[in-house]
Amino acid sequence: MTAVGSVVSGELIRRLLREPPDATGTAVAVMHGDRKACHGTGFTAKDRTQPITPETRFEIGSVTKTFTALLLADMVRRGEVRYEDPVDDHLPPGWRLRRPAPITLGHLATHTSGLPQVPLTAMPRILPTWFSNPYQALGPAEVRAALTRVRLRSAPGSRCHYSNFGVGLLGWLLAEAAGLPFEQLLEQRVLRPLGLTATSGIPTPQAVGHRHGRALPPWHIPGLSAAGVLRSTAHDMLTYLAAHLAPDTTPLASALTDVIRPRIPLADADDLCLLWFRRARPKHDLLFHSGGTSGFTTFVGFSPQSRTALVALTNAGATRRGNFIQRSYETLRALAMIK
Repeated sequence: MTAVGSVVSGELIRRLLREPPDATGTAVAVMHGDRKACHGTGFTAKDRTQPITPETRFEIGSVTKTFTALLLADMVRRGEVRYEDPVDDHLPPGWRLRRPAPITLGHLATHTSGLPQVPLTAMPRILPTWFSNPYQALGPAEVRAALTRVRLRSAPGSRCHYSNFGVGLLGWLLAEAAGLPFEQLLEQRVLRPLGLTATSGIPTPQAVGHRHGRALPPWHIPGLSAAGVLRSTAHDMLTYLAAHLAPDTTPLASALTDVIRPRIPLADADDLCLLWFRRARPKHDLLFHSGGTSGFTTFVGFSPQSRTALVALTNAGATRRGNFIQRSYETLRALAMIK
């Protein structure tokens, strides 16, 4: 790992690879300047037959949202949609909100729509499998029905409330505007142009997810794909972050620049960009997002000024005792300070 820089950076990565105890394997990828390194430790499952490598696929959960934001920014650049467009302008045929509300695409992409985190009317379907596969019973029909009954938590644009429902809805609206299914649209407009050949919503092959040491089936999120459907590898995710550090080398330069522009000020001196969180440091900014499914935890982040990026993937779901995301953030912060 010292190819990234100093012995200090190598030790930081080795410490991260030892987390968390419930996982059977972890993959970490890091970039500092022009130097990159990827490493895997452990195995894809308890049978210990397949080692974790930089090409092992993990569920990345809510990190999917940053891809949805990039798709939105590219569609704005193409003139297909605008951030100011009302949700109602792009709803699929037969879909409608409970009552007209001034929710825009920009609200959905900054968690300021007022929509709840999940459709409350769908909770009876979600709760029975909350710790294994909570969204599997929440398909397009359930999302459509939830829209007709949803109550906003706040007026659109007035407060920031993290919302899987809102970003999932954004995926449906972008698909309708482009005339393609969301995952196909994402593959054509984002994944293929950036060379992310191992990234998709297809559940196999991938590592086996675990929660409290128990193996879990692959995650399914059919109704809110844009909020958490993707699987990826340490190698692909580092390529993805590298594109944000050098947007002019990609076909998505304008969109990559747009998604990291601060939009909403948050508490603790953070800002929300287009579904990226930004923390200003004295000499550099940190942009980051975490992701979790029942059996996987992910952290990705980068610093444009120091040209540093970090990917951390593990096949264990987050628990109250776990600190994988916090440790990953601290590692990114420390790496960004290395000259």
